[in-house]
Amino acid sequence: MNPIGPIPPHGGRLVNLVVDAPRAAALRQQAPGLVAVHLGEREQCDLELLAVGGLSPLTGFMNAADYHSVCERMQLADGLPWSVPVTCTVDAATAARIQPGQPVALTDDADRLLAVLTVREKYPHEKQLECERVYRTTDAAHPGVAVTLAQGPVCLGGPLQVVMPRYDPPFAEHRLTPAQTRAAFAERGWRTVVAFQTRNPIHRAHEYITKCALEICDGLLIHPLVGQTQKGDIPPDVRMRCYQVLLAGYYSPKNTFLSVLPAAMRYAGPREAIHHALMRKNYGCTHFIVGRDHAGVGSYYGTYDAQRIFDEVDPQALGIVPLKFENSFWCRRSGAMATDKTTASTPAERVSLSGTAVRELLARGERPPVEFTRPEIADILIEALRKGA
Repeated sequence: MNPIGPIPPHGGRLVNLVVDAPRAAALRQQAPGLVAVHLGEREQCDLELLAVGGLSPLTGFMNAADYHSVCERMQLADGLPWSVPVTCTVDAATAARIQPGQPVALTDDADRLLAVLTVREKYPHEKQLECERVYRTTDAAHPGVAVTLAQGPVCLGGPLQVVMPRYDPPFAEHRLTPAQTRAAFAERGWRTVVAFQTRNPIHRAHEYITKCALEICDGLLIHPLVGQTQKGDIPPDVRMRCYQVLLAGYYSPKNTFLSVLPAAMRYAGPREAIHHALMRKNYGCTHFIVGRDHAGVGSYYGTYDAQRIFDEVDPQALGIVPLKFENSFWCRRSGAMATDKTTASTPAERVSLSGTAVRELLARGERPPVEFTRPEIADILIEALRKGA
């Protein structure tokens, strides 16, 4: 597949692992005779991204050399920057039934065939190493660590033939592949595109940094993550209503584009910031916004660790420009959005609310200050809380 647009995908080639209809039919006939491997939600998200090229240059789940190199050096075995493992794990009993060279059927929650994996390697899932290096903690209270610890003890590495990336996917009209977003950017004549990763509604601070970024780029891709998240995160359907209302009223439609990323959140902070950037490079973006506590959770990472990690990666090999933003807020003294870089105001002159305070206001049916969030967004969230979303 030839990439469309101004920036090459990571590794130089946009991968497409979805087989054609005759091959898919043949694989479906073959599948009942294969060992079946049920994929967890994270692995289903990873498979979909592998299938459509969102994880280019990967052509399947990682082998042992790539896995250890990524964990230890934040590179694939060939030296290309890569920050999180992409693995298919199984329990010991299933692993004992599988030998290298053997095809296995990968299935979803309803036992539907997603893909056939040709197993090139079986290798130990080094959970301790992965958690220490990728998450910087082995604390099982960390949601990404919890998922990793619950996975199987054996990894299967090898190439994929994908029959169906995802059955009945939500947000199908916004679930564009990298090839499709690249084509959309090219149609609009955008040579530079900045991506904004989010798993929350866009509040005024997010609106400010996205518009600052848009001032230096031709287009803005609002690219919310709609794969696996943790309990307590706002459901994707609620967030999508927020994005659509906000974009309709407060952004230029000529320069803004909404699509979704079917990725699982790992909550890996700095490492995940690199991962998010590389995926957006594959989707055709030249720039990537890295804000305060990107992909963080709890107090596991420093406020700006996710920005500093980009200094550890060769910019040319990374191939996408990180745009690093300070924490922003409404400044009463300035009468505008600001950061510590742009105002001398005191904390008392700033409109800043904790997540807990915002949730309490919304739960009471009260809008947060307009300087914090747009009234239309507050109303959607209040309605969702009232309905128990």
